[in-house]
Amino acid sequence: MAPRPTLTAAQARALHLAAQGLLTPPARAARREDVLAAVRRMALLQLDTIHVVARSHHLVLHARLGEAYRPEWLDELLAEAALFETWAHEACLAPVEEHGLHRRVLATSQHWFVKRARKLLADEREGMAALLEEVRRRGPVKTSDFASARPRHGGWWGWKKEKAWLEAWLALGELMVARRERFQRVYDLAERVLPAAARREPPDEAAARQAVIEQSVRALGVTQARWIHDYFRTRPRLTPEDLRPLVEAGRLLEVRVRGWAAPGFVHRDHAPLLRRAAGGELAATHTALLSPFDPVVWDRERALAMFGFDYRLECYVPARKRRHGYFVLPILRRGALVGRLDAKAHRVRGVFEVKALHLEPGVAAGPALLGDLAAALTASARWHGTPQVRLGRRVAPPLRAALGARLAEVPSPGAGGRERPAKLARPV
Repeated sequence: MAPRPTLTAAQARALHLAAQGLLTPPARAARREDVLAAVRRMALLQLDTIHVVARSHHLVLHARLGEAYRPEWLDELLAEAALFETWAHEACLAPVEEHGLHRRVLATSQHWFVKRARKLLADEREGMAALLEEVRRRGPVKTSDFASARPRHGGWWGWKKEKAWLEAWLALGELMVARRERFQRVYDLAERVLPAAARREPPDEAAARQAVIEQSVRALGVTQARWIHDYFRTRPRLTPEDLRPLVEAGRLLEVRVRGWAAPGFVHRDHAPLLRRAAGGELAATHTALLSPFDPVVWDRERALAMFGFDYRLECYVPARKRRHGYFVLPILRRGALVGRLDAKAHRVRGVFEVKALHLEPGVAAGPALLGDLAAALTASARWHGTPQVRLGRRVAPPLRAALGARLAEVPSPGAGGRERPAKLARPV
């Protein structure tokens, strides 16, 4: 048996970022087909409604595709049924060719939302059946098509009953999202939304379990067994022994990662990347602001083990208990998570506000780091349509002064194709 490859921690991070599409900046301006390729690379794109900066799914794609990424492309791909909405890690978009796999996984899923949908069906079967028949008769519907008042109790987030029923049927697979209108779901029968080419018999349970494991390992680049289940939120948590059959079949490759007590696993499709990583040939050169729901950081345990980055989403934490801010974006710089910033996009005023900025312990605010961060901030601000970058009073004065100076030096596209320094608004 050939010896297992050995990776340093930095090489493992580079392999992970390469698999996720975050190792190097985009080589060219993004096109619409790059959106679908990025979702296929990640296997899942988590959706979220918070848009204090931009909705999470758009932030994830912007980090990978750059300023040329246009959010409407994602809506178009959903409306064309190249992508579909499903429950996996959480509410996610997935490539439509994986629809059968997701249907099989959801059939036995212990995901909290799917379990809730099953209970609602058991409790309110008559009303849910009538709603499904109404959709069959009327065609695509939105929640706003129904006049029911919101309930007084807080169950199902205070949704009106039809909204809860539509969401339950979506989780159970009878309905699909035909398109989005201003982020509002338009629901229709799955049989009318799903393209004929994607109507495949779902795999059996064993085949689906293997496919989910392989997709997760492929998307992660390199992973410990214990982190795999979180990607699709499946159970149980896996052990290295659970993966032994896939290793023996050549589907997964076992590796050593220095500093990891457990072995790492790489999908065989990434064998060339693994060789390059082990040879020190993968150079991380990309700097980007990540969404709190980016696959790189959505597993807190994995982010801590791989990057030494202890990340907690605080938007659901009472304001007085927050350490770093409401919607905190991790800062990826050249293969490391070097800090986090709390941001807000003031679209009417054209201002991208950095409310707070925290570098990780031991990370020095040197000229190279500040230059990379200034460029990433400027690019993100332009993409948001808020080209004026404002550094708030909660940014430490020395850091605010140093970063402000670098922001003033970053060129941005000007009139007539000429370049001019980025605008820097007064701090608040």
